[in-house]
Amino acid sequence: MQTNILEVSAVSKAYDRIGHPVRALWEHLAGRRRADGSAPRVLDEVSFAMRGGETLGIIGSNGAGKSTLLQIICGTIEPSAGNVRLHGRVAALLELGAGFNPEFSGIDNVRIAASLYGLSARQIEAALPRIADFADIGDAIERPVKTYSSGMFMRLAFAVVAHVEADILIIDEALAVGDVLFVQKCMRFLREFRKRGALLFVSHDFSSVTALCDRALWLENGRVRLLDDARTVVEAYLEAAYAKKQGGALARPDEPAEVDSATSAVDRPRDDDGADFRHELLATSKLRNDIRIPPFDPDGAGFGTGLVRIRSVALVDGEGKPQAWITGGEELALQVDFEAQADLADLIVGFVVRDRLGQILFGDNTYLSCMDRPVALAGGDTGEARFVFRLPYLPSGDYAVTVGIASGTQEDHVQHQWLHEALVFRCEASHVHTGLVGVPMKAITLRRQEGDR
Repeated sequence: MQTNILEVSAVSKAYDRIGHPVRALWEHLAGRRRADGSAPRVLDEVSFAMRGGETLGIIGSNGAGKSTLLQIICGTIEPSAGNVRLHGRVAALLELGAGFNPEFSGIDNVRIAASLYGLSARQIEAALPRIADFADIGDAIERPVKTYSSGMFMRLAFAVVAHVEADILIIDEALAVGDVLFVQKCMRFLREFRKRGALLFVSHDFSSVTALCDRALWLENGRVRLLDDARTVVEAYLEAAYAKKQGGALARPDEPAEVDSATSAVDRPRDDDGADFRHELLATSKLRNDIRIPPFDPDGAGFGTGLVRIRSVALVDGEGKPQAWITGGEELALQVDFEAQADLADLIVGFVVRDRLGQILFGDNTYLSCMDRPVALAGGDTGEARFVFRLPYLPSGDYAVTVGIASGTQEDHVQHQWLHEALVFRCEASHVHTGLVGVPMKAITLRRQEGDR
């Protein structure tokens, strides 16, 4: 049985700033001190455990206690109660540049930081070329770090934690800065690291959380609100965030939606023969990109004000017929049919397509296209949104289409209905072996140029 590499047991943290009776009275009246006189807790009995090879995401709003929790795990601050048990070396990238002496050069800071992680002088000198190559900041590594940009700080700090042979790696919002090429390099490293070590990953980029993490922990006001698989936690957090923004609980419409009974076009393969058909399909269409689409599920998980009811979501052909089978590279449309439950103005309909890990592959919404002609509906009116596009080639696997309908602007809107998985479809066969999607090529040629001999 595999033992835990990290155990956090009933960890609490409170900062008691009492210094004068008048200050204590003010804190109590302001709600910053409890009735018994004790200081409010930044963390309140937080518990979880991790095994080697597991990745845990930590999400929550600013002030939820995320950074305090990470500092306690790293040992830079002590908990007021509870304890942390570590089994292995911990490397952490918390605040950019934290622990670096601004007057020292980058290379000197690397030596100091690596020694604090427990590496010997010989190990440090052996690792220096790899760290410098990973950071890729050129001659700047010889200059004082006070001259560095935030991106250079991140490059050097990440390069250090990536080469100290840690068993537990903690990353706190570090990937929010830096150019895309280096961020992709970091993501590749993290994917490799999680095969052998435990990764604690704090980020507001929910796509990264769902893509990297097995589980996620949602902190709210210093307490564990939810600890579950990453996708479940991210969806619950998103729903609560919208509820808070919109000033009340969100609810899905009570009345069930009508399901469009239209079937696929006649030229599509059918799976009436079950497993035998699928086996034949996979055996005979290795170069095709066959995608099976089950019917729309009106009872799927979601949230919203309930002022709009999504009646159907379908991938349709040029004649508007819902499709049960499609192939990558086709031109088709995502059609969303809905009904207003009240008078609504400035409607926005949008969608995203996610892969199995929750990574967003592509999506769009109607906002920019309808800026000059905003759409309003009276209660009982029905509407239709249609997005026409050429489907990319997809690797084999499962995918989900998330659909949302809101009122307002791109930046400030009220979500009326959001369905996390309005459509769930499966790519049964694919020629795509690399990348998240394949791009349909208009033409591919290979020829010998004349005159080469």
